[in-house]
Amino acid sequence: MRVKGRKLAVSRRAVLKAGVALTMFPAPPLRAQSKEPLKIGFLTVLTGPLAAGGKQQEEGAALFLKERDGMIAGRPVELITQDTAGSPALAKTKTQELVERHKVPVMIGPLATNEALAMDGYVRDAKVPLITTTSAATVDLKTRAPNPYVLHAFGTAPQVTYPLGDYAAKTLGFKKVAIVAEDFTYGHEGAGGFHLAFEDAGGKIVQKLWPPLNAPEYGPYLAQIKSDVDAIYMGFAGSNPLRFLKQFSDFGLKGKVAVLGNTTSTDEGILRVMGEEAVGVYSAGWYAAGLDTPDNKKFVAGINEAYKHDPGFYTAGPYTALLIIEEALKSTGGRTDDAAAFLQAMHDVRLAHGPIGPVRLDQYGTPILDIHIRKVARVNGKLVNTILRTYPQVSQFWTYDPAKAVQQPIFSRDFPPSKYLE
Repeated sequence: MRVKGRKLAVSRRAVLKAGVALTMFPAPPLRAQSKEPLKIGFLTVLTGPLAAGGKQQEEGAALFLKERDGMIAGRPVELITQDTAGSPALAKTKTQELVERHKVPVMIGPLATNEALAMDGYVRDAKVPLITTTSAATVDLKTRAPNPYVLHAFGTAPQVTYPLGDYAAKTLGFKKVAIVAEDFTYGHEGAGGFHLAFEDAGGKIVQKLWPPLNAPEYGPYLAQIKSDVDAIYMGFAGSNPLRFLKQFSDFGLKGKVAVLGNTTSTDEGILRVMGEEAVGVYSAGWYAAGLDTPDNKKFVAGINEAYKHDPGFYTAGPYTALLIIEEALKSTGGRTDDAAAFLQAMHDVRLAHGPIGPVRLDQYGTPILDIHIRKVARVNGKLVNTILRTYPQVSQFWTYDPAKAVQQPIFSRDFPPSKYLE
């Protein structure tokens, strides 16, 4: 298997061995294309503040292909990796390169929500499918139709934080919460979902603070947190959760104010370099390394063996996207030359296996999947996300009427409106 720009450790001998084994199964009408490499574009972040997540994404893709000797549906895979550096403009440029220069029939990635939004229009025009491996951006469906060429391996940012808001109010009994979230699309959407669900369950959001993605320090924001809140909701990505929680602890707030976070706040990728400042943090996510299923145990064991650490949300993304491609190709006989049939096959995929459990896509290409409420604890000397509760098969609309939900404004600093700010 050849990876342009990056190389994955799958030997030529292993690929040839897999190809010989597959020829034992007759498929005369499909053999012509099945001999051709399957080009898959892979957009991720290899440089900049989000690069740690990109490294994990590479590990997830590498494990998937290693398990299959570099083959999917009888075809050797050519994974063409592009570094977007977390830049929306660069993500669009790299997408064009994959489509126009490398002629890929399908792409996976990118890492950041704002990158996916920047790519959306080009993907729609080019008609080359993209399976996102980040939190899917919510779409202003009242002003433009959903893009059939964009599918999502994971749900939206608020799809995760709706259950967290519900749990914070109904189970933890929190009444007043302050929001501290990064001032970009992903931060707005996660905070927005938490805000709606928490207040619908009886709580009040009394404060909102919006540090920029590249904030040099969080002291000015920590100093503003109200002393009488029950908890803060933090919405951070990349390495920023580590910095924020350390400064939160140094500021003397740990133990005085509970912390709730989005799925990336204590993702296993960053959790392994955290310390006591992370213990007790609540979060919600589609994934936790401790999920007790045979498929996830195999996934964790594979990452443990290859990289000596646990996988997280970022690792599971490309793995799941490649699962969707694999399942679709099973129904097309390994063919991608009929682009319409291949696209429909991906939309029709129903994953009953894989590290994150059952997944099916709704009419907008967004998954319906389990959401787990997690709490960081030290187990046998290691920090882990223990699972407190699972909300089964949550849709992007949570408990809201989809017809009404698609009419609401997109999540931002100003939506949901703040009714209880003090």
